[in-house]
Amino acid sequence: MKPTTDFAIRSFIGGYDKNFTYFITCMQTGVHIIVDTAIELDQIKPFIRSDPAAILVTHTHGDHIAYLDEYIQAFPGIVIVGHPESENKLDIKRFKPVKNNSGFSVGRLKFQAIHTPGHYFDSVCYVLENVIFTGDTLFVGRTGRTISAQSDIIDLYDSVYNKILVLPLQTRIYPGHDYGPEPTITIEKNIAISPLLQAENEQDFILRMDTFERTRLPGT
Repeated sequence: MKPTTDFAIRSFIGGYDKNFTYFITCMQTGVHIIVDTAIELDQIKPFIRSDPAAILVTHTHGDHIAYLDEYIQAFPGIVIVGHPESENKLDIKRFKPVKNNSGFSVGRLKFQAIHTPGHYFDSVCYVLENVIFTGDTLFVGRTGRTISAQSDIIDLYDSVYNKILVLPLQTRIYPGHDYGPEPTITIEKNIAISPLLQAENEQDFILRMDTFERTRLPGT
C-alpha cells in the first residue's frame, strides 16, 4: 500500500538501558509526536520546531516514562496517549485512552493502537502506515521478557504471534530498546533471525523462552 503521508522518524538512544525515544515529524504540517519519554528533553530540543502535539506511551514501566513529567511541564498542551489502564497510574489531566485496534489521528498522521499485553499489562503498539512502534513487546532479534509483575507469557505469545507477526512482512519494527544487531528491522527479517519468532505453537514458544532466559547474556 502506498503511504498517504510523508513523515520522518528520528531515533534517540539513552535512558536506563539503551532505551529508544522516537521523534516523529509530519513533513506536510510540521506536527511532532513523541513515542516514550525515556530520555531527557534536552536531547530532543534542537529538533523541535513547534510544541509536540502528543506523546504515545508504549507502557508504563518506569524507564519508558522516566521524563514524562518534564515533557508535560515544557509543553502544557501536549496530549498523552496510552492504554486505558495506564490513566490511573499516570494520574495526568490530558490523557487520551485508546482502545484495542482503534484508529486515531495526530494532525494528518493516522495511527492504529494495538493492545499487546504480555511484557506488561498496559502495553500498546502503534502502527503508522508501514512502521510499528513496539515498545518492549518485540525487539530486534527477540520478544520482550515476562519476568516482572503483571507480565504473562501466554499473553505475550498471543500479542506477538496473533497481532504483530500477522501484519505485512515489510512492516518495519521500531523497538523500545537497542538490544539487537541493528536498531530497526522488518517483520520478515526479524522472523528469520529470531528463534523466539519461529515457534510452532504456544507451548513451543514457552520452551523457547525458557531456553532464552537460561542462556541470555546481559544486555541482550
